[in-house]
Amino acid sequence: MSDLILHHYPLSPFSEKIRAMLGYSGLPWQSVTTREMPPRPMVAALAGGYRKIPVAQIGADVFCDSRSIAAEIAALSGKPELALESCSTEVQDYVAAVDLEIFLACVMAGGSGKLNQKIRESMSLLDIGRFVLDRINIGRKATVKGVGFRGARPRVLQHLADLESRLQQDFLFGPQPNHADFSTYHGLWFIRDMGGSRMIDAFPKAIAWLDRMKAFGHGRRSDIDARQALEIAGNASPRPIAEAFRQDALIGREVSVTPTDYGQVPTPGTLVAVMPQRWIVARKEPGLGTLHVHFPRQGFALTLA
Repeated sequence: MSDLILHHYPLSPFSEKIRAMLGYSGLPWQSVTTREMPPRPMVAALAGGYRKIPVAQIGADVFCDSRSIAAEIAALSGKPELALESCSTEVQDYVAAVDLEIFLACVMAGGSGKLNQKIRESMSLLDIGRFVLDRINIGRKATVKGVGFRGARPRVLQHLADLESRLQQDFLFGPQPNHADFSTYHGLWFIRDMGGSRMIDAFPKAIAWLDRMKAFGHGRRSDIDARQALEIAGNASPRPIAEAFRQDALIGREVSVTPTDYGQVPTPGTLVAVMPQRWIVARKEPGLGTLHVHFPRQGFALTLA
């Protein structure tokens, strides 16, 4: 057992990115299904102010953002290609665009009767209204602006044409998938599998690639509830931090870490590690003790409290 716990919900595209990675990696994992929007008191007990999904947990270590989670999956499975920092600059630049601008275009272009039905089946009418208002509020405050509803479909079609030309092998950058494939997959999964869109029908290589990605499945999943996950965190201690990552002048200071794109809610705590690709902040949570919350440095800002 990898002891990795994923807090997610079925319609979450970034959760699907991680679920597909877990399928590819072959890792066993534990699933906690959470709400589509805050309040999520059980997740907040682990991750503080951080409001995005998915969140992963290994004991008393909590991982925010799909990049941090992917790095953990890469380390646990011995598949370094899943960690974005292990990929080439070309791949990292590609992922930066796909995970933001193109993802937002996919979400805006993915609306359909089929998707609406899935939403109605998973949420009450009251929660649907709250969800829409929540996402409107996030969009208003976001620093990354999408292409708009009129521009979304043309942007996705342009993306599909680029994907078609890239697919000279089974995957985007070679014969094996890397982080870029999973970043590309979740937006198109949302359009085709969740929304039932036919936009991809004119791109046979993209269809075959999407089917290969989907075939990885979600791996060896077992379901637990949120209280069990909190109990696991409360009975664990954060894993040791190497002395090399405890040399920064800000170590021991009270800080806040905040996403710089959207969902910009700060998570306060004590800085306990500065690594090349991540920050680790310690939080004390009543009933759970000390938790270490991991954030990628890319896409986040650290400020003194």
